[in-house]
Amino acid sequence: MSGSQQSFDVFDVRKIRKLISLMQENDLTEIDLKHADSAVRIKRGGEVASYSAPAVAPPVAPAAPAQPVAPAESAEEARMIVVKSPMVGTFYLASSPDSPPFAKVGDRIGPEKTVCIVEAMKVFNEIPAGVSGQIVAMLVENGAPVEFGQPLIKVDPGA
Repeated sequence: MSGSQQSFDVFDVRKIRKLISLMQENDLTEIDLKHADSAVRIKRGGEVASYSAPAVAPPVAPAAPAQPVAPAESAEEARMIVVKSPMVGTFYLASSPDSPPFAKVGDRIGPEKTVCIVEAMKVFNEIPAGVSGQIVAMLVENGAPVEFGQPLIKVDPGA
């Protein structure tokens, strides 16, 4: 039974997060690991990201008249901290559909506070804020797919 227990270690969330960090540090786009009868493949910058760019580009073009307002907000925006997704998966605001959200706009949070979950490969990964402050925006809809490094939540550390 110990052999089958070791095969599950390949799917340890801490190890997967460490692999993702190593991929970032070494600018890798894909990594494959095989151990016994288990395998893990992690890819960065998948095809889904290319679909997001065209969807975002058209709304920005019509918003050109709003550019004079944007520089006034840029000083405020510059101090904001964005909590990003550490992995590709599905974004959830709560642990179940019947549960209250981990956090919502206006909540004051600490660095250890779980603000959401990203489900990857049937594993629900709690995402800590990593910063103290007040949540000013939720940037992703509940149940939406997210990419590695995608902004999830905007936090004002000075509030």
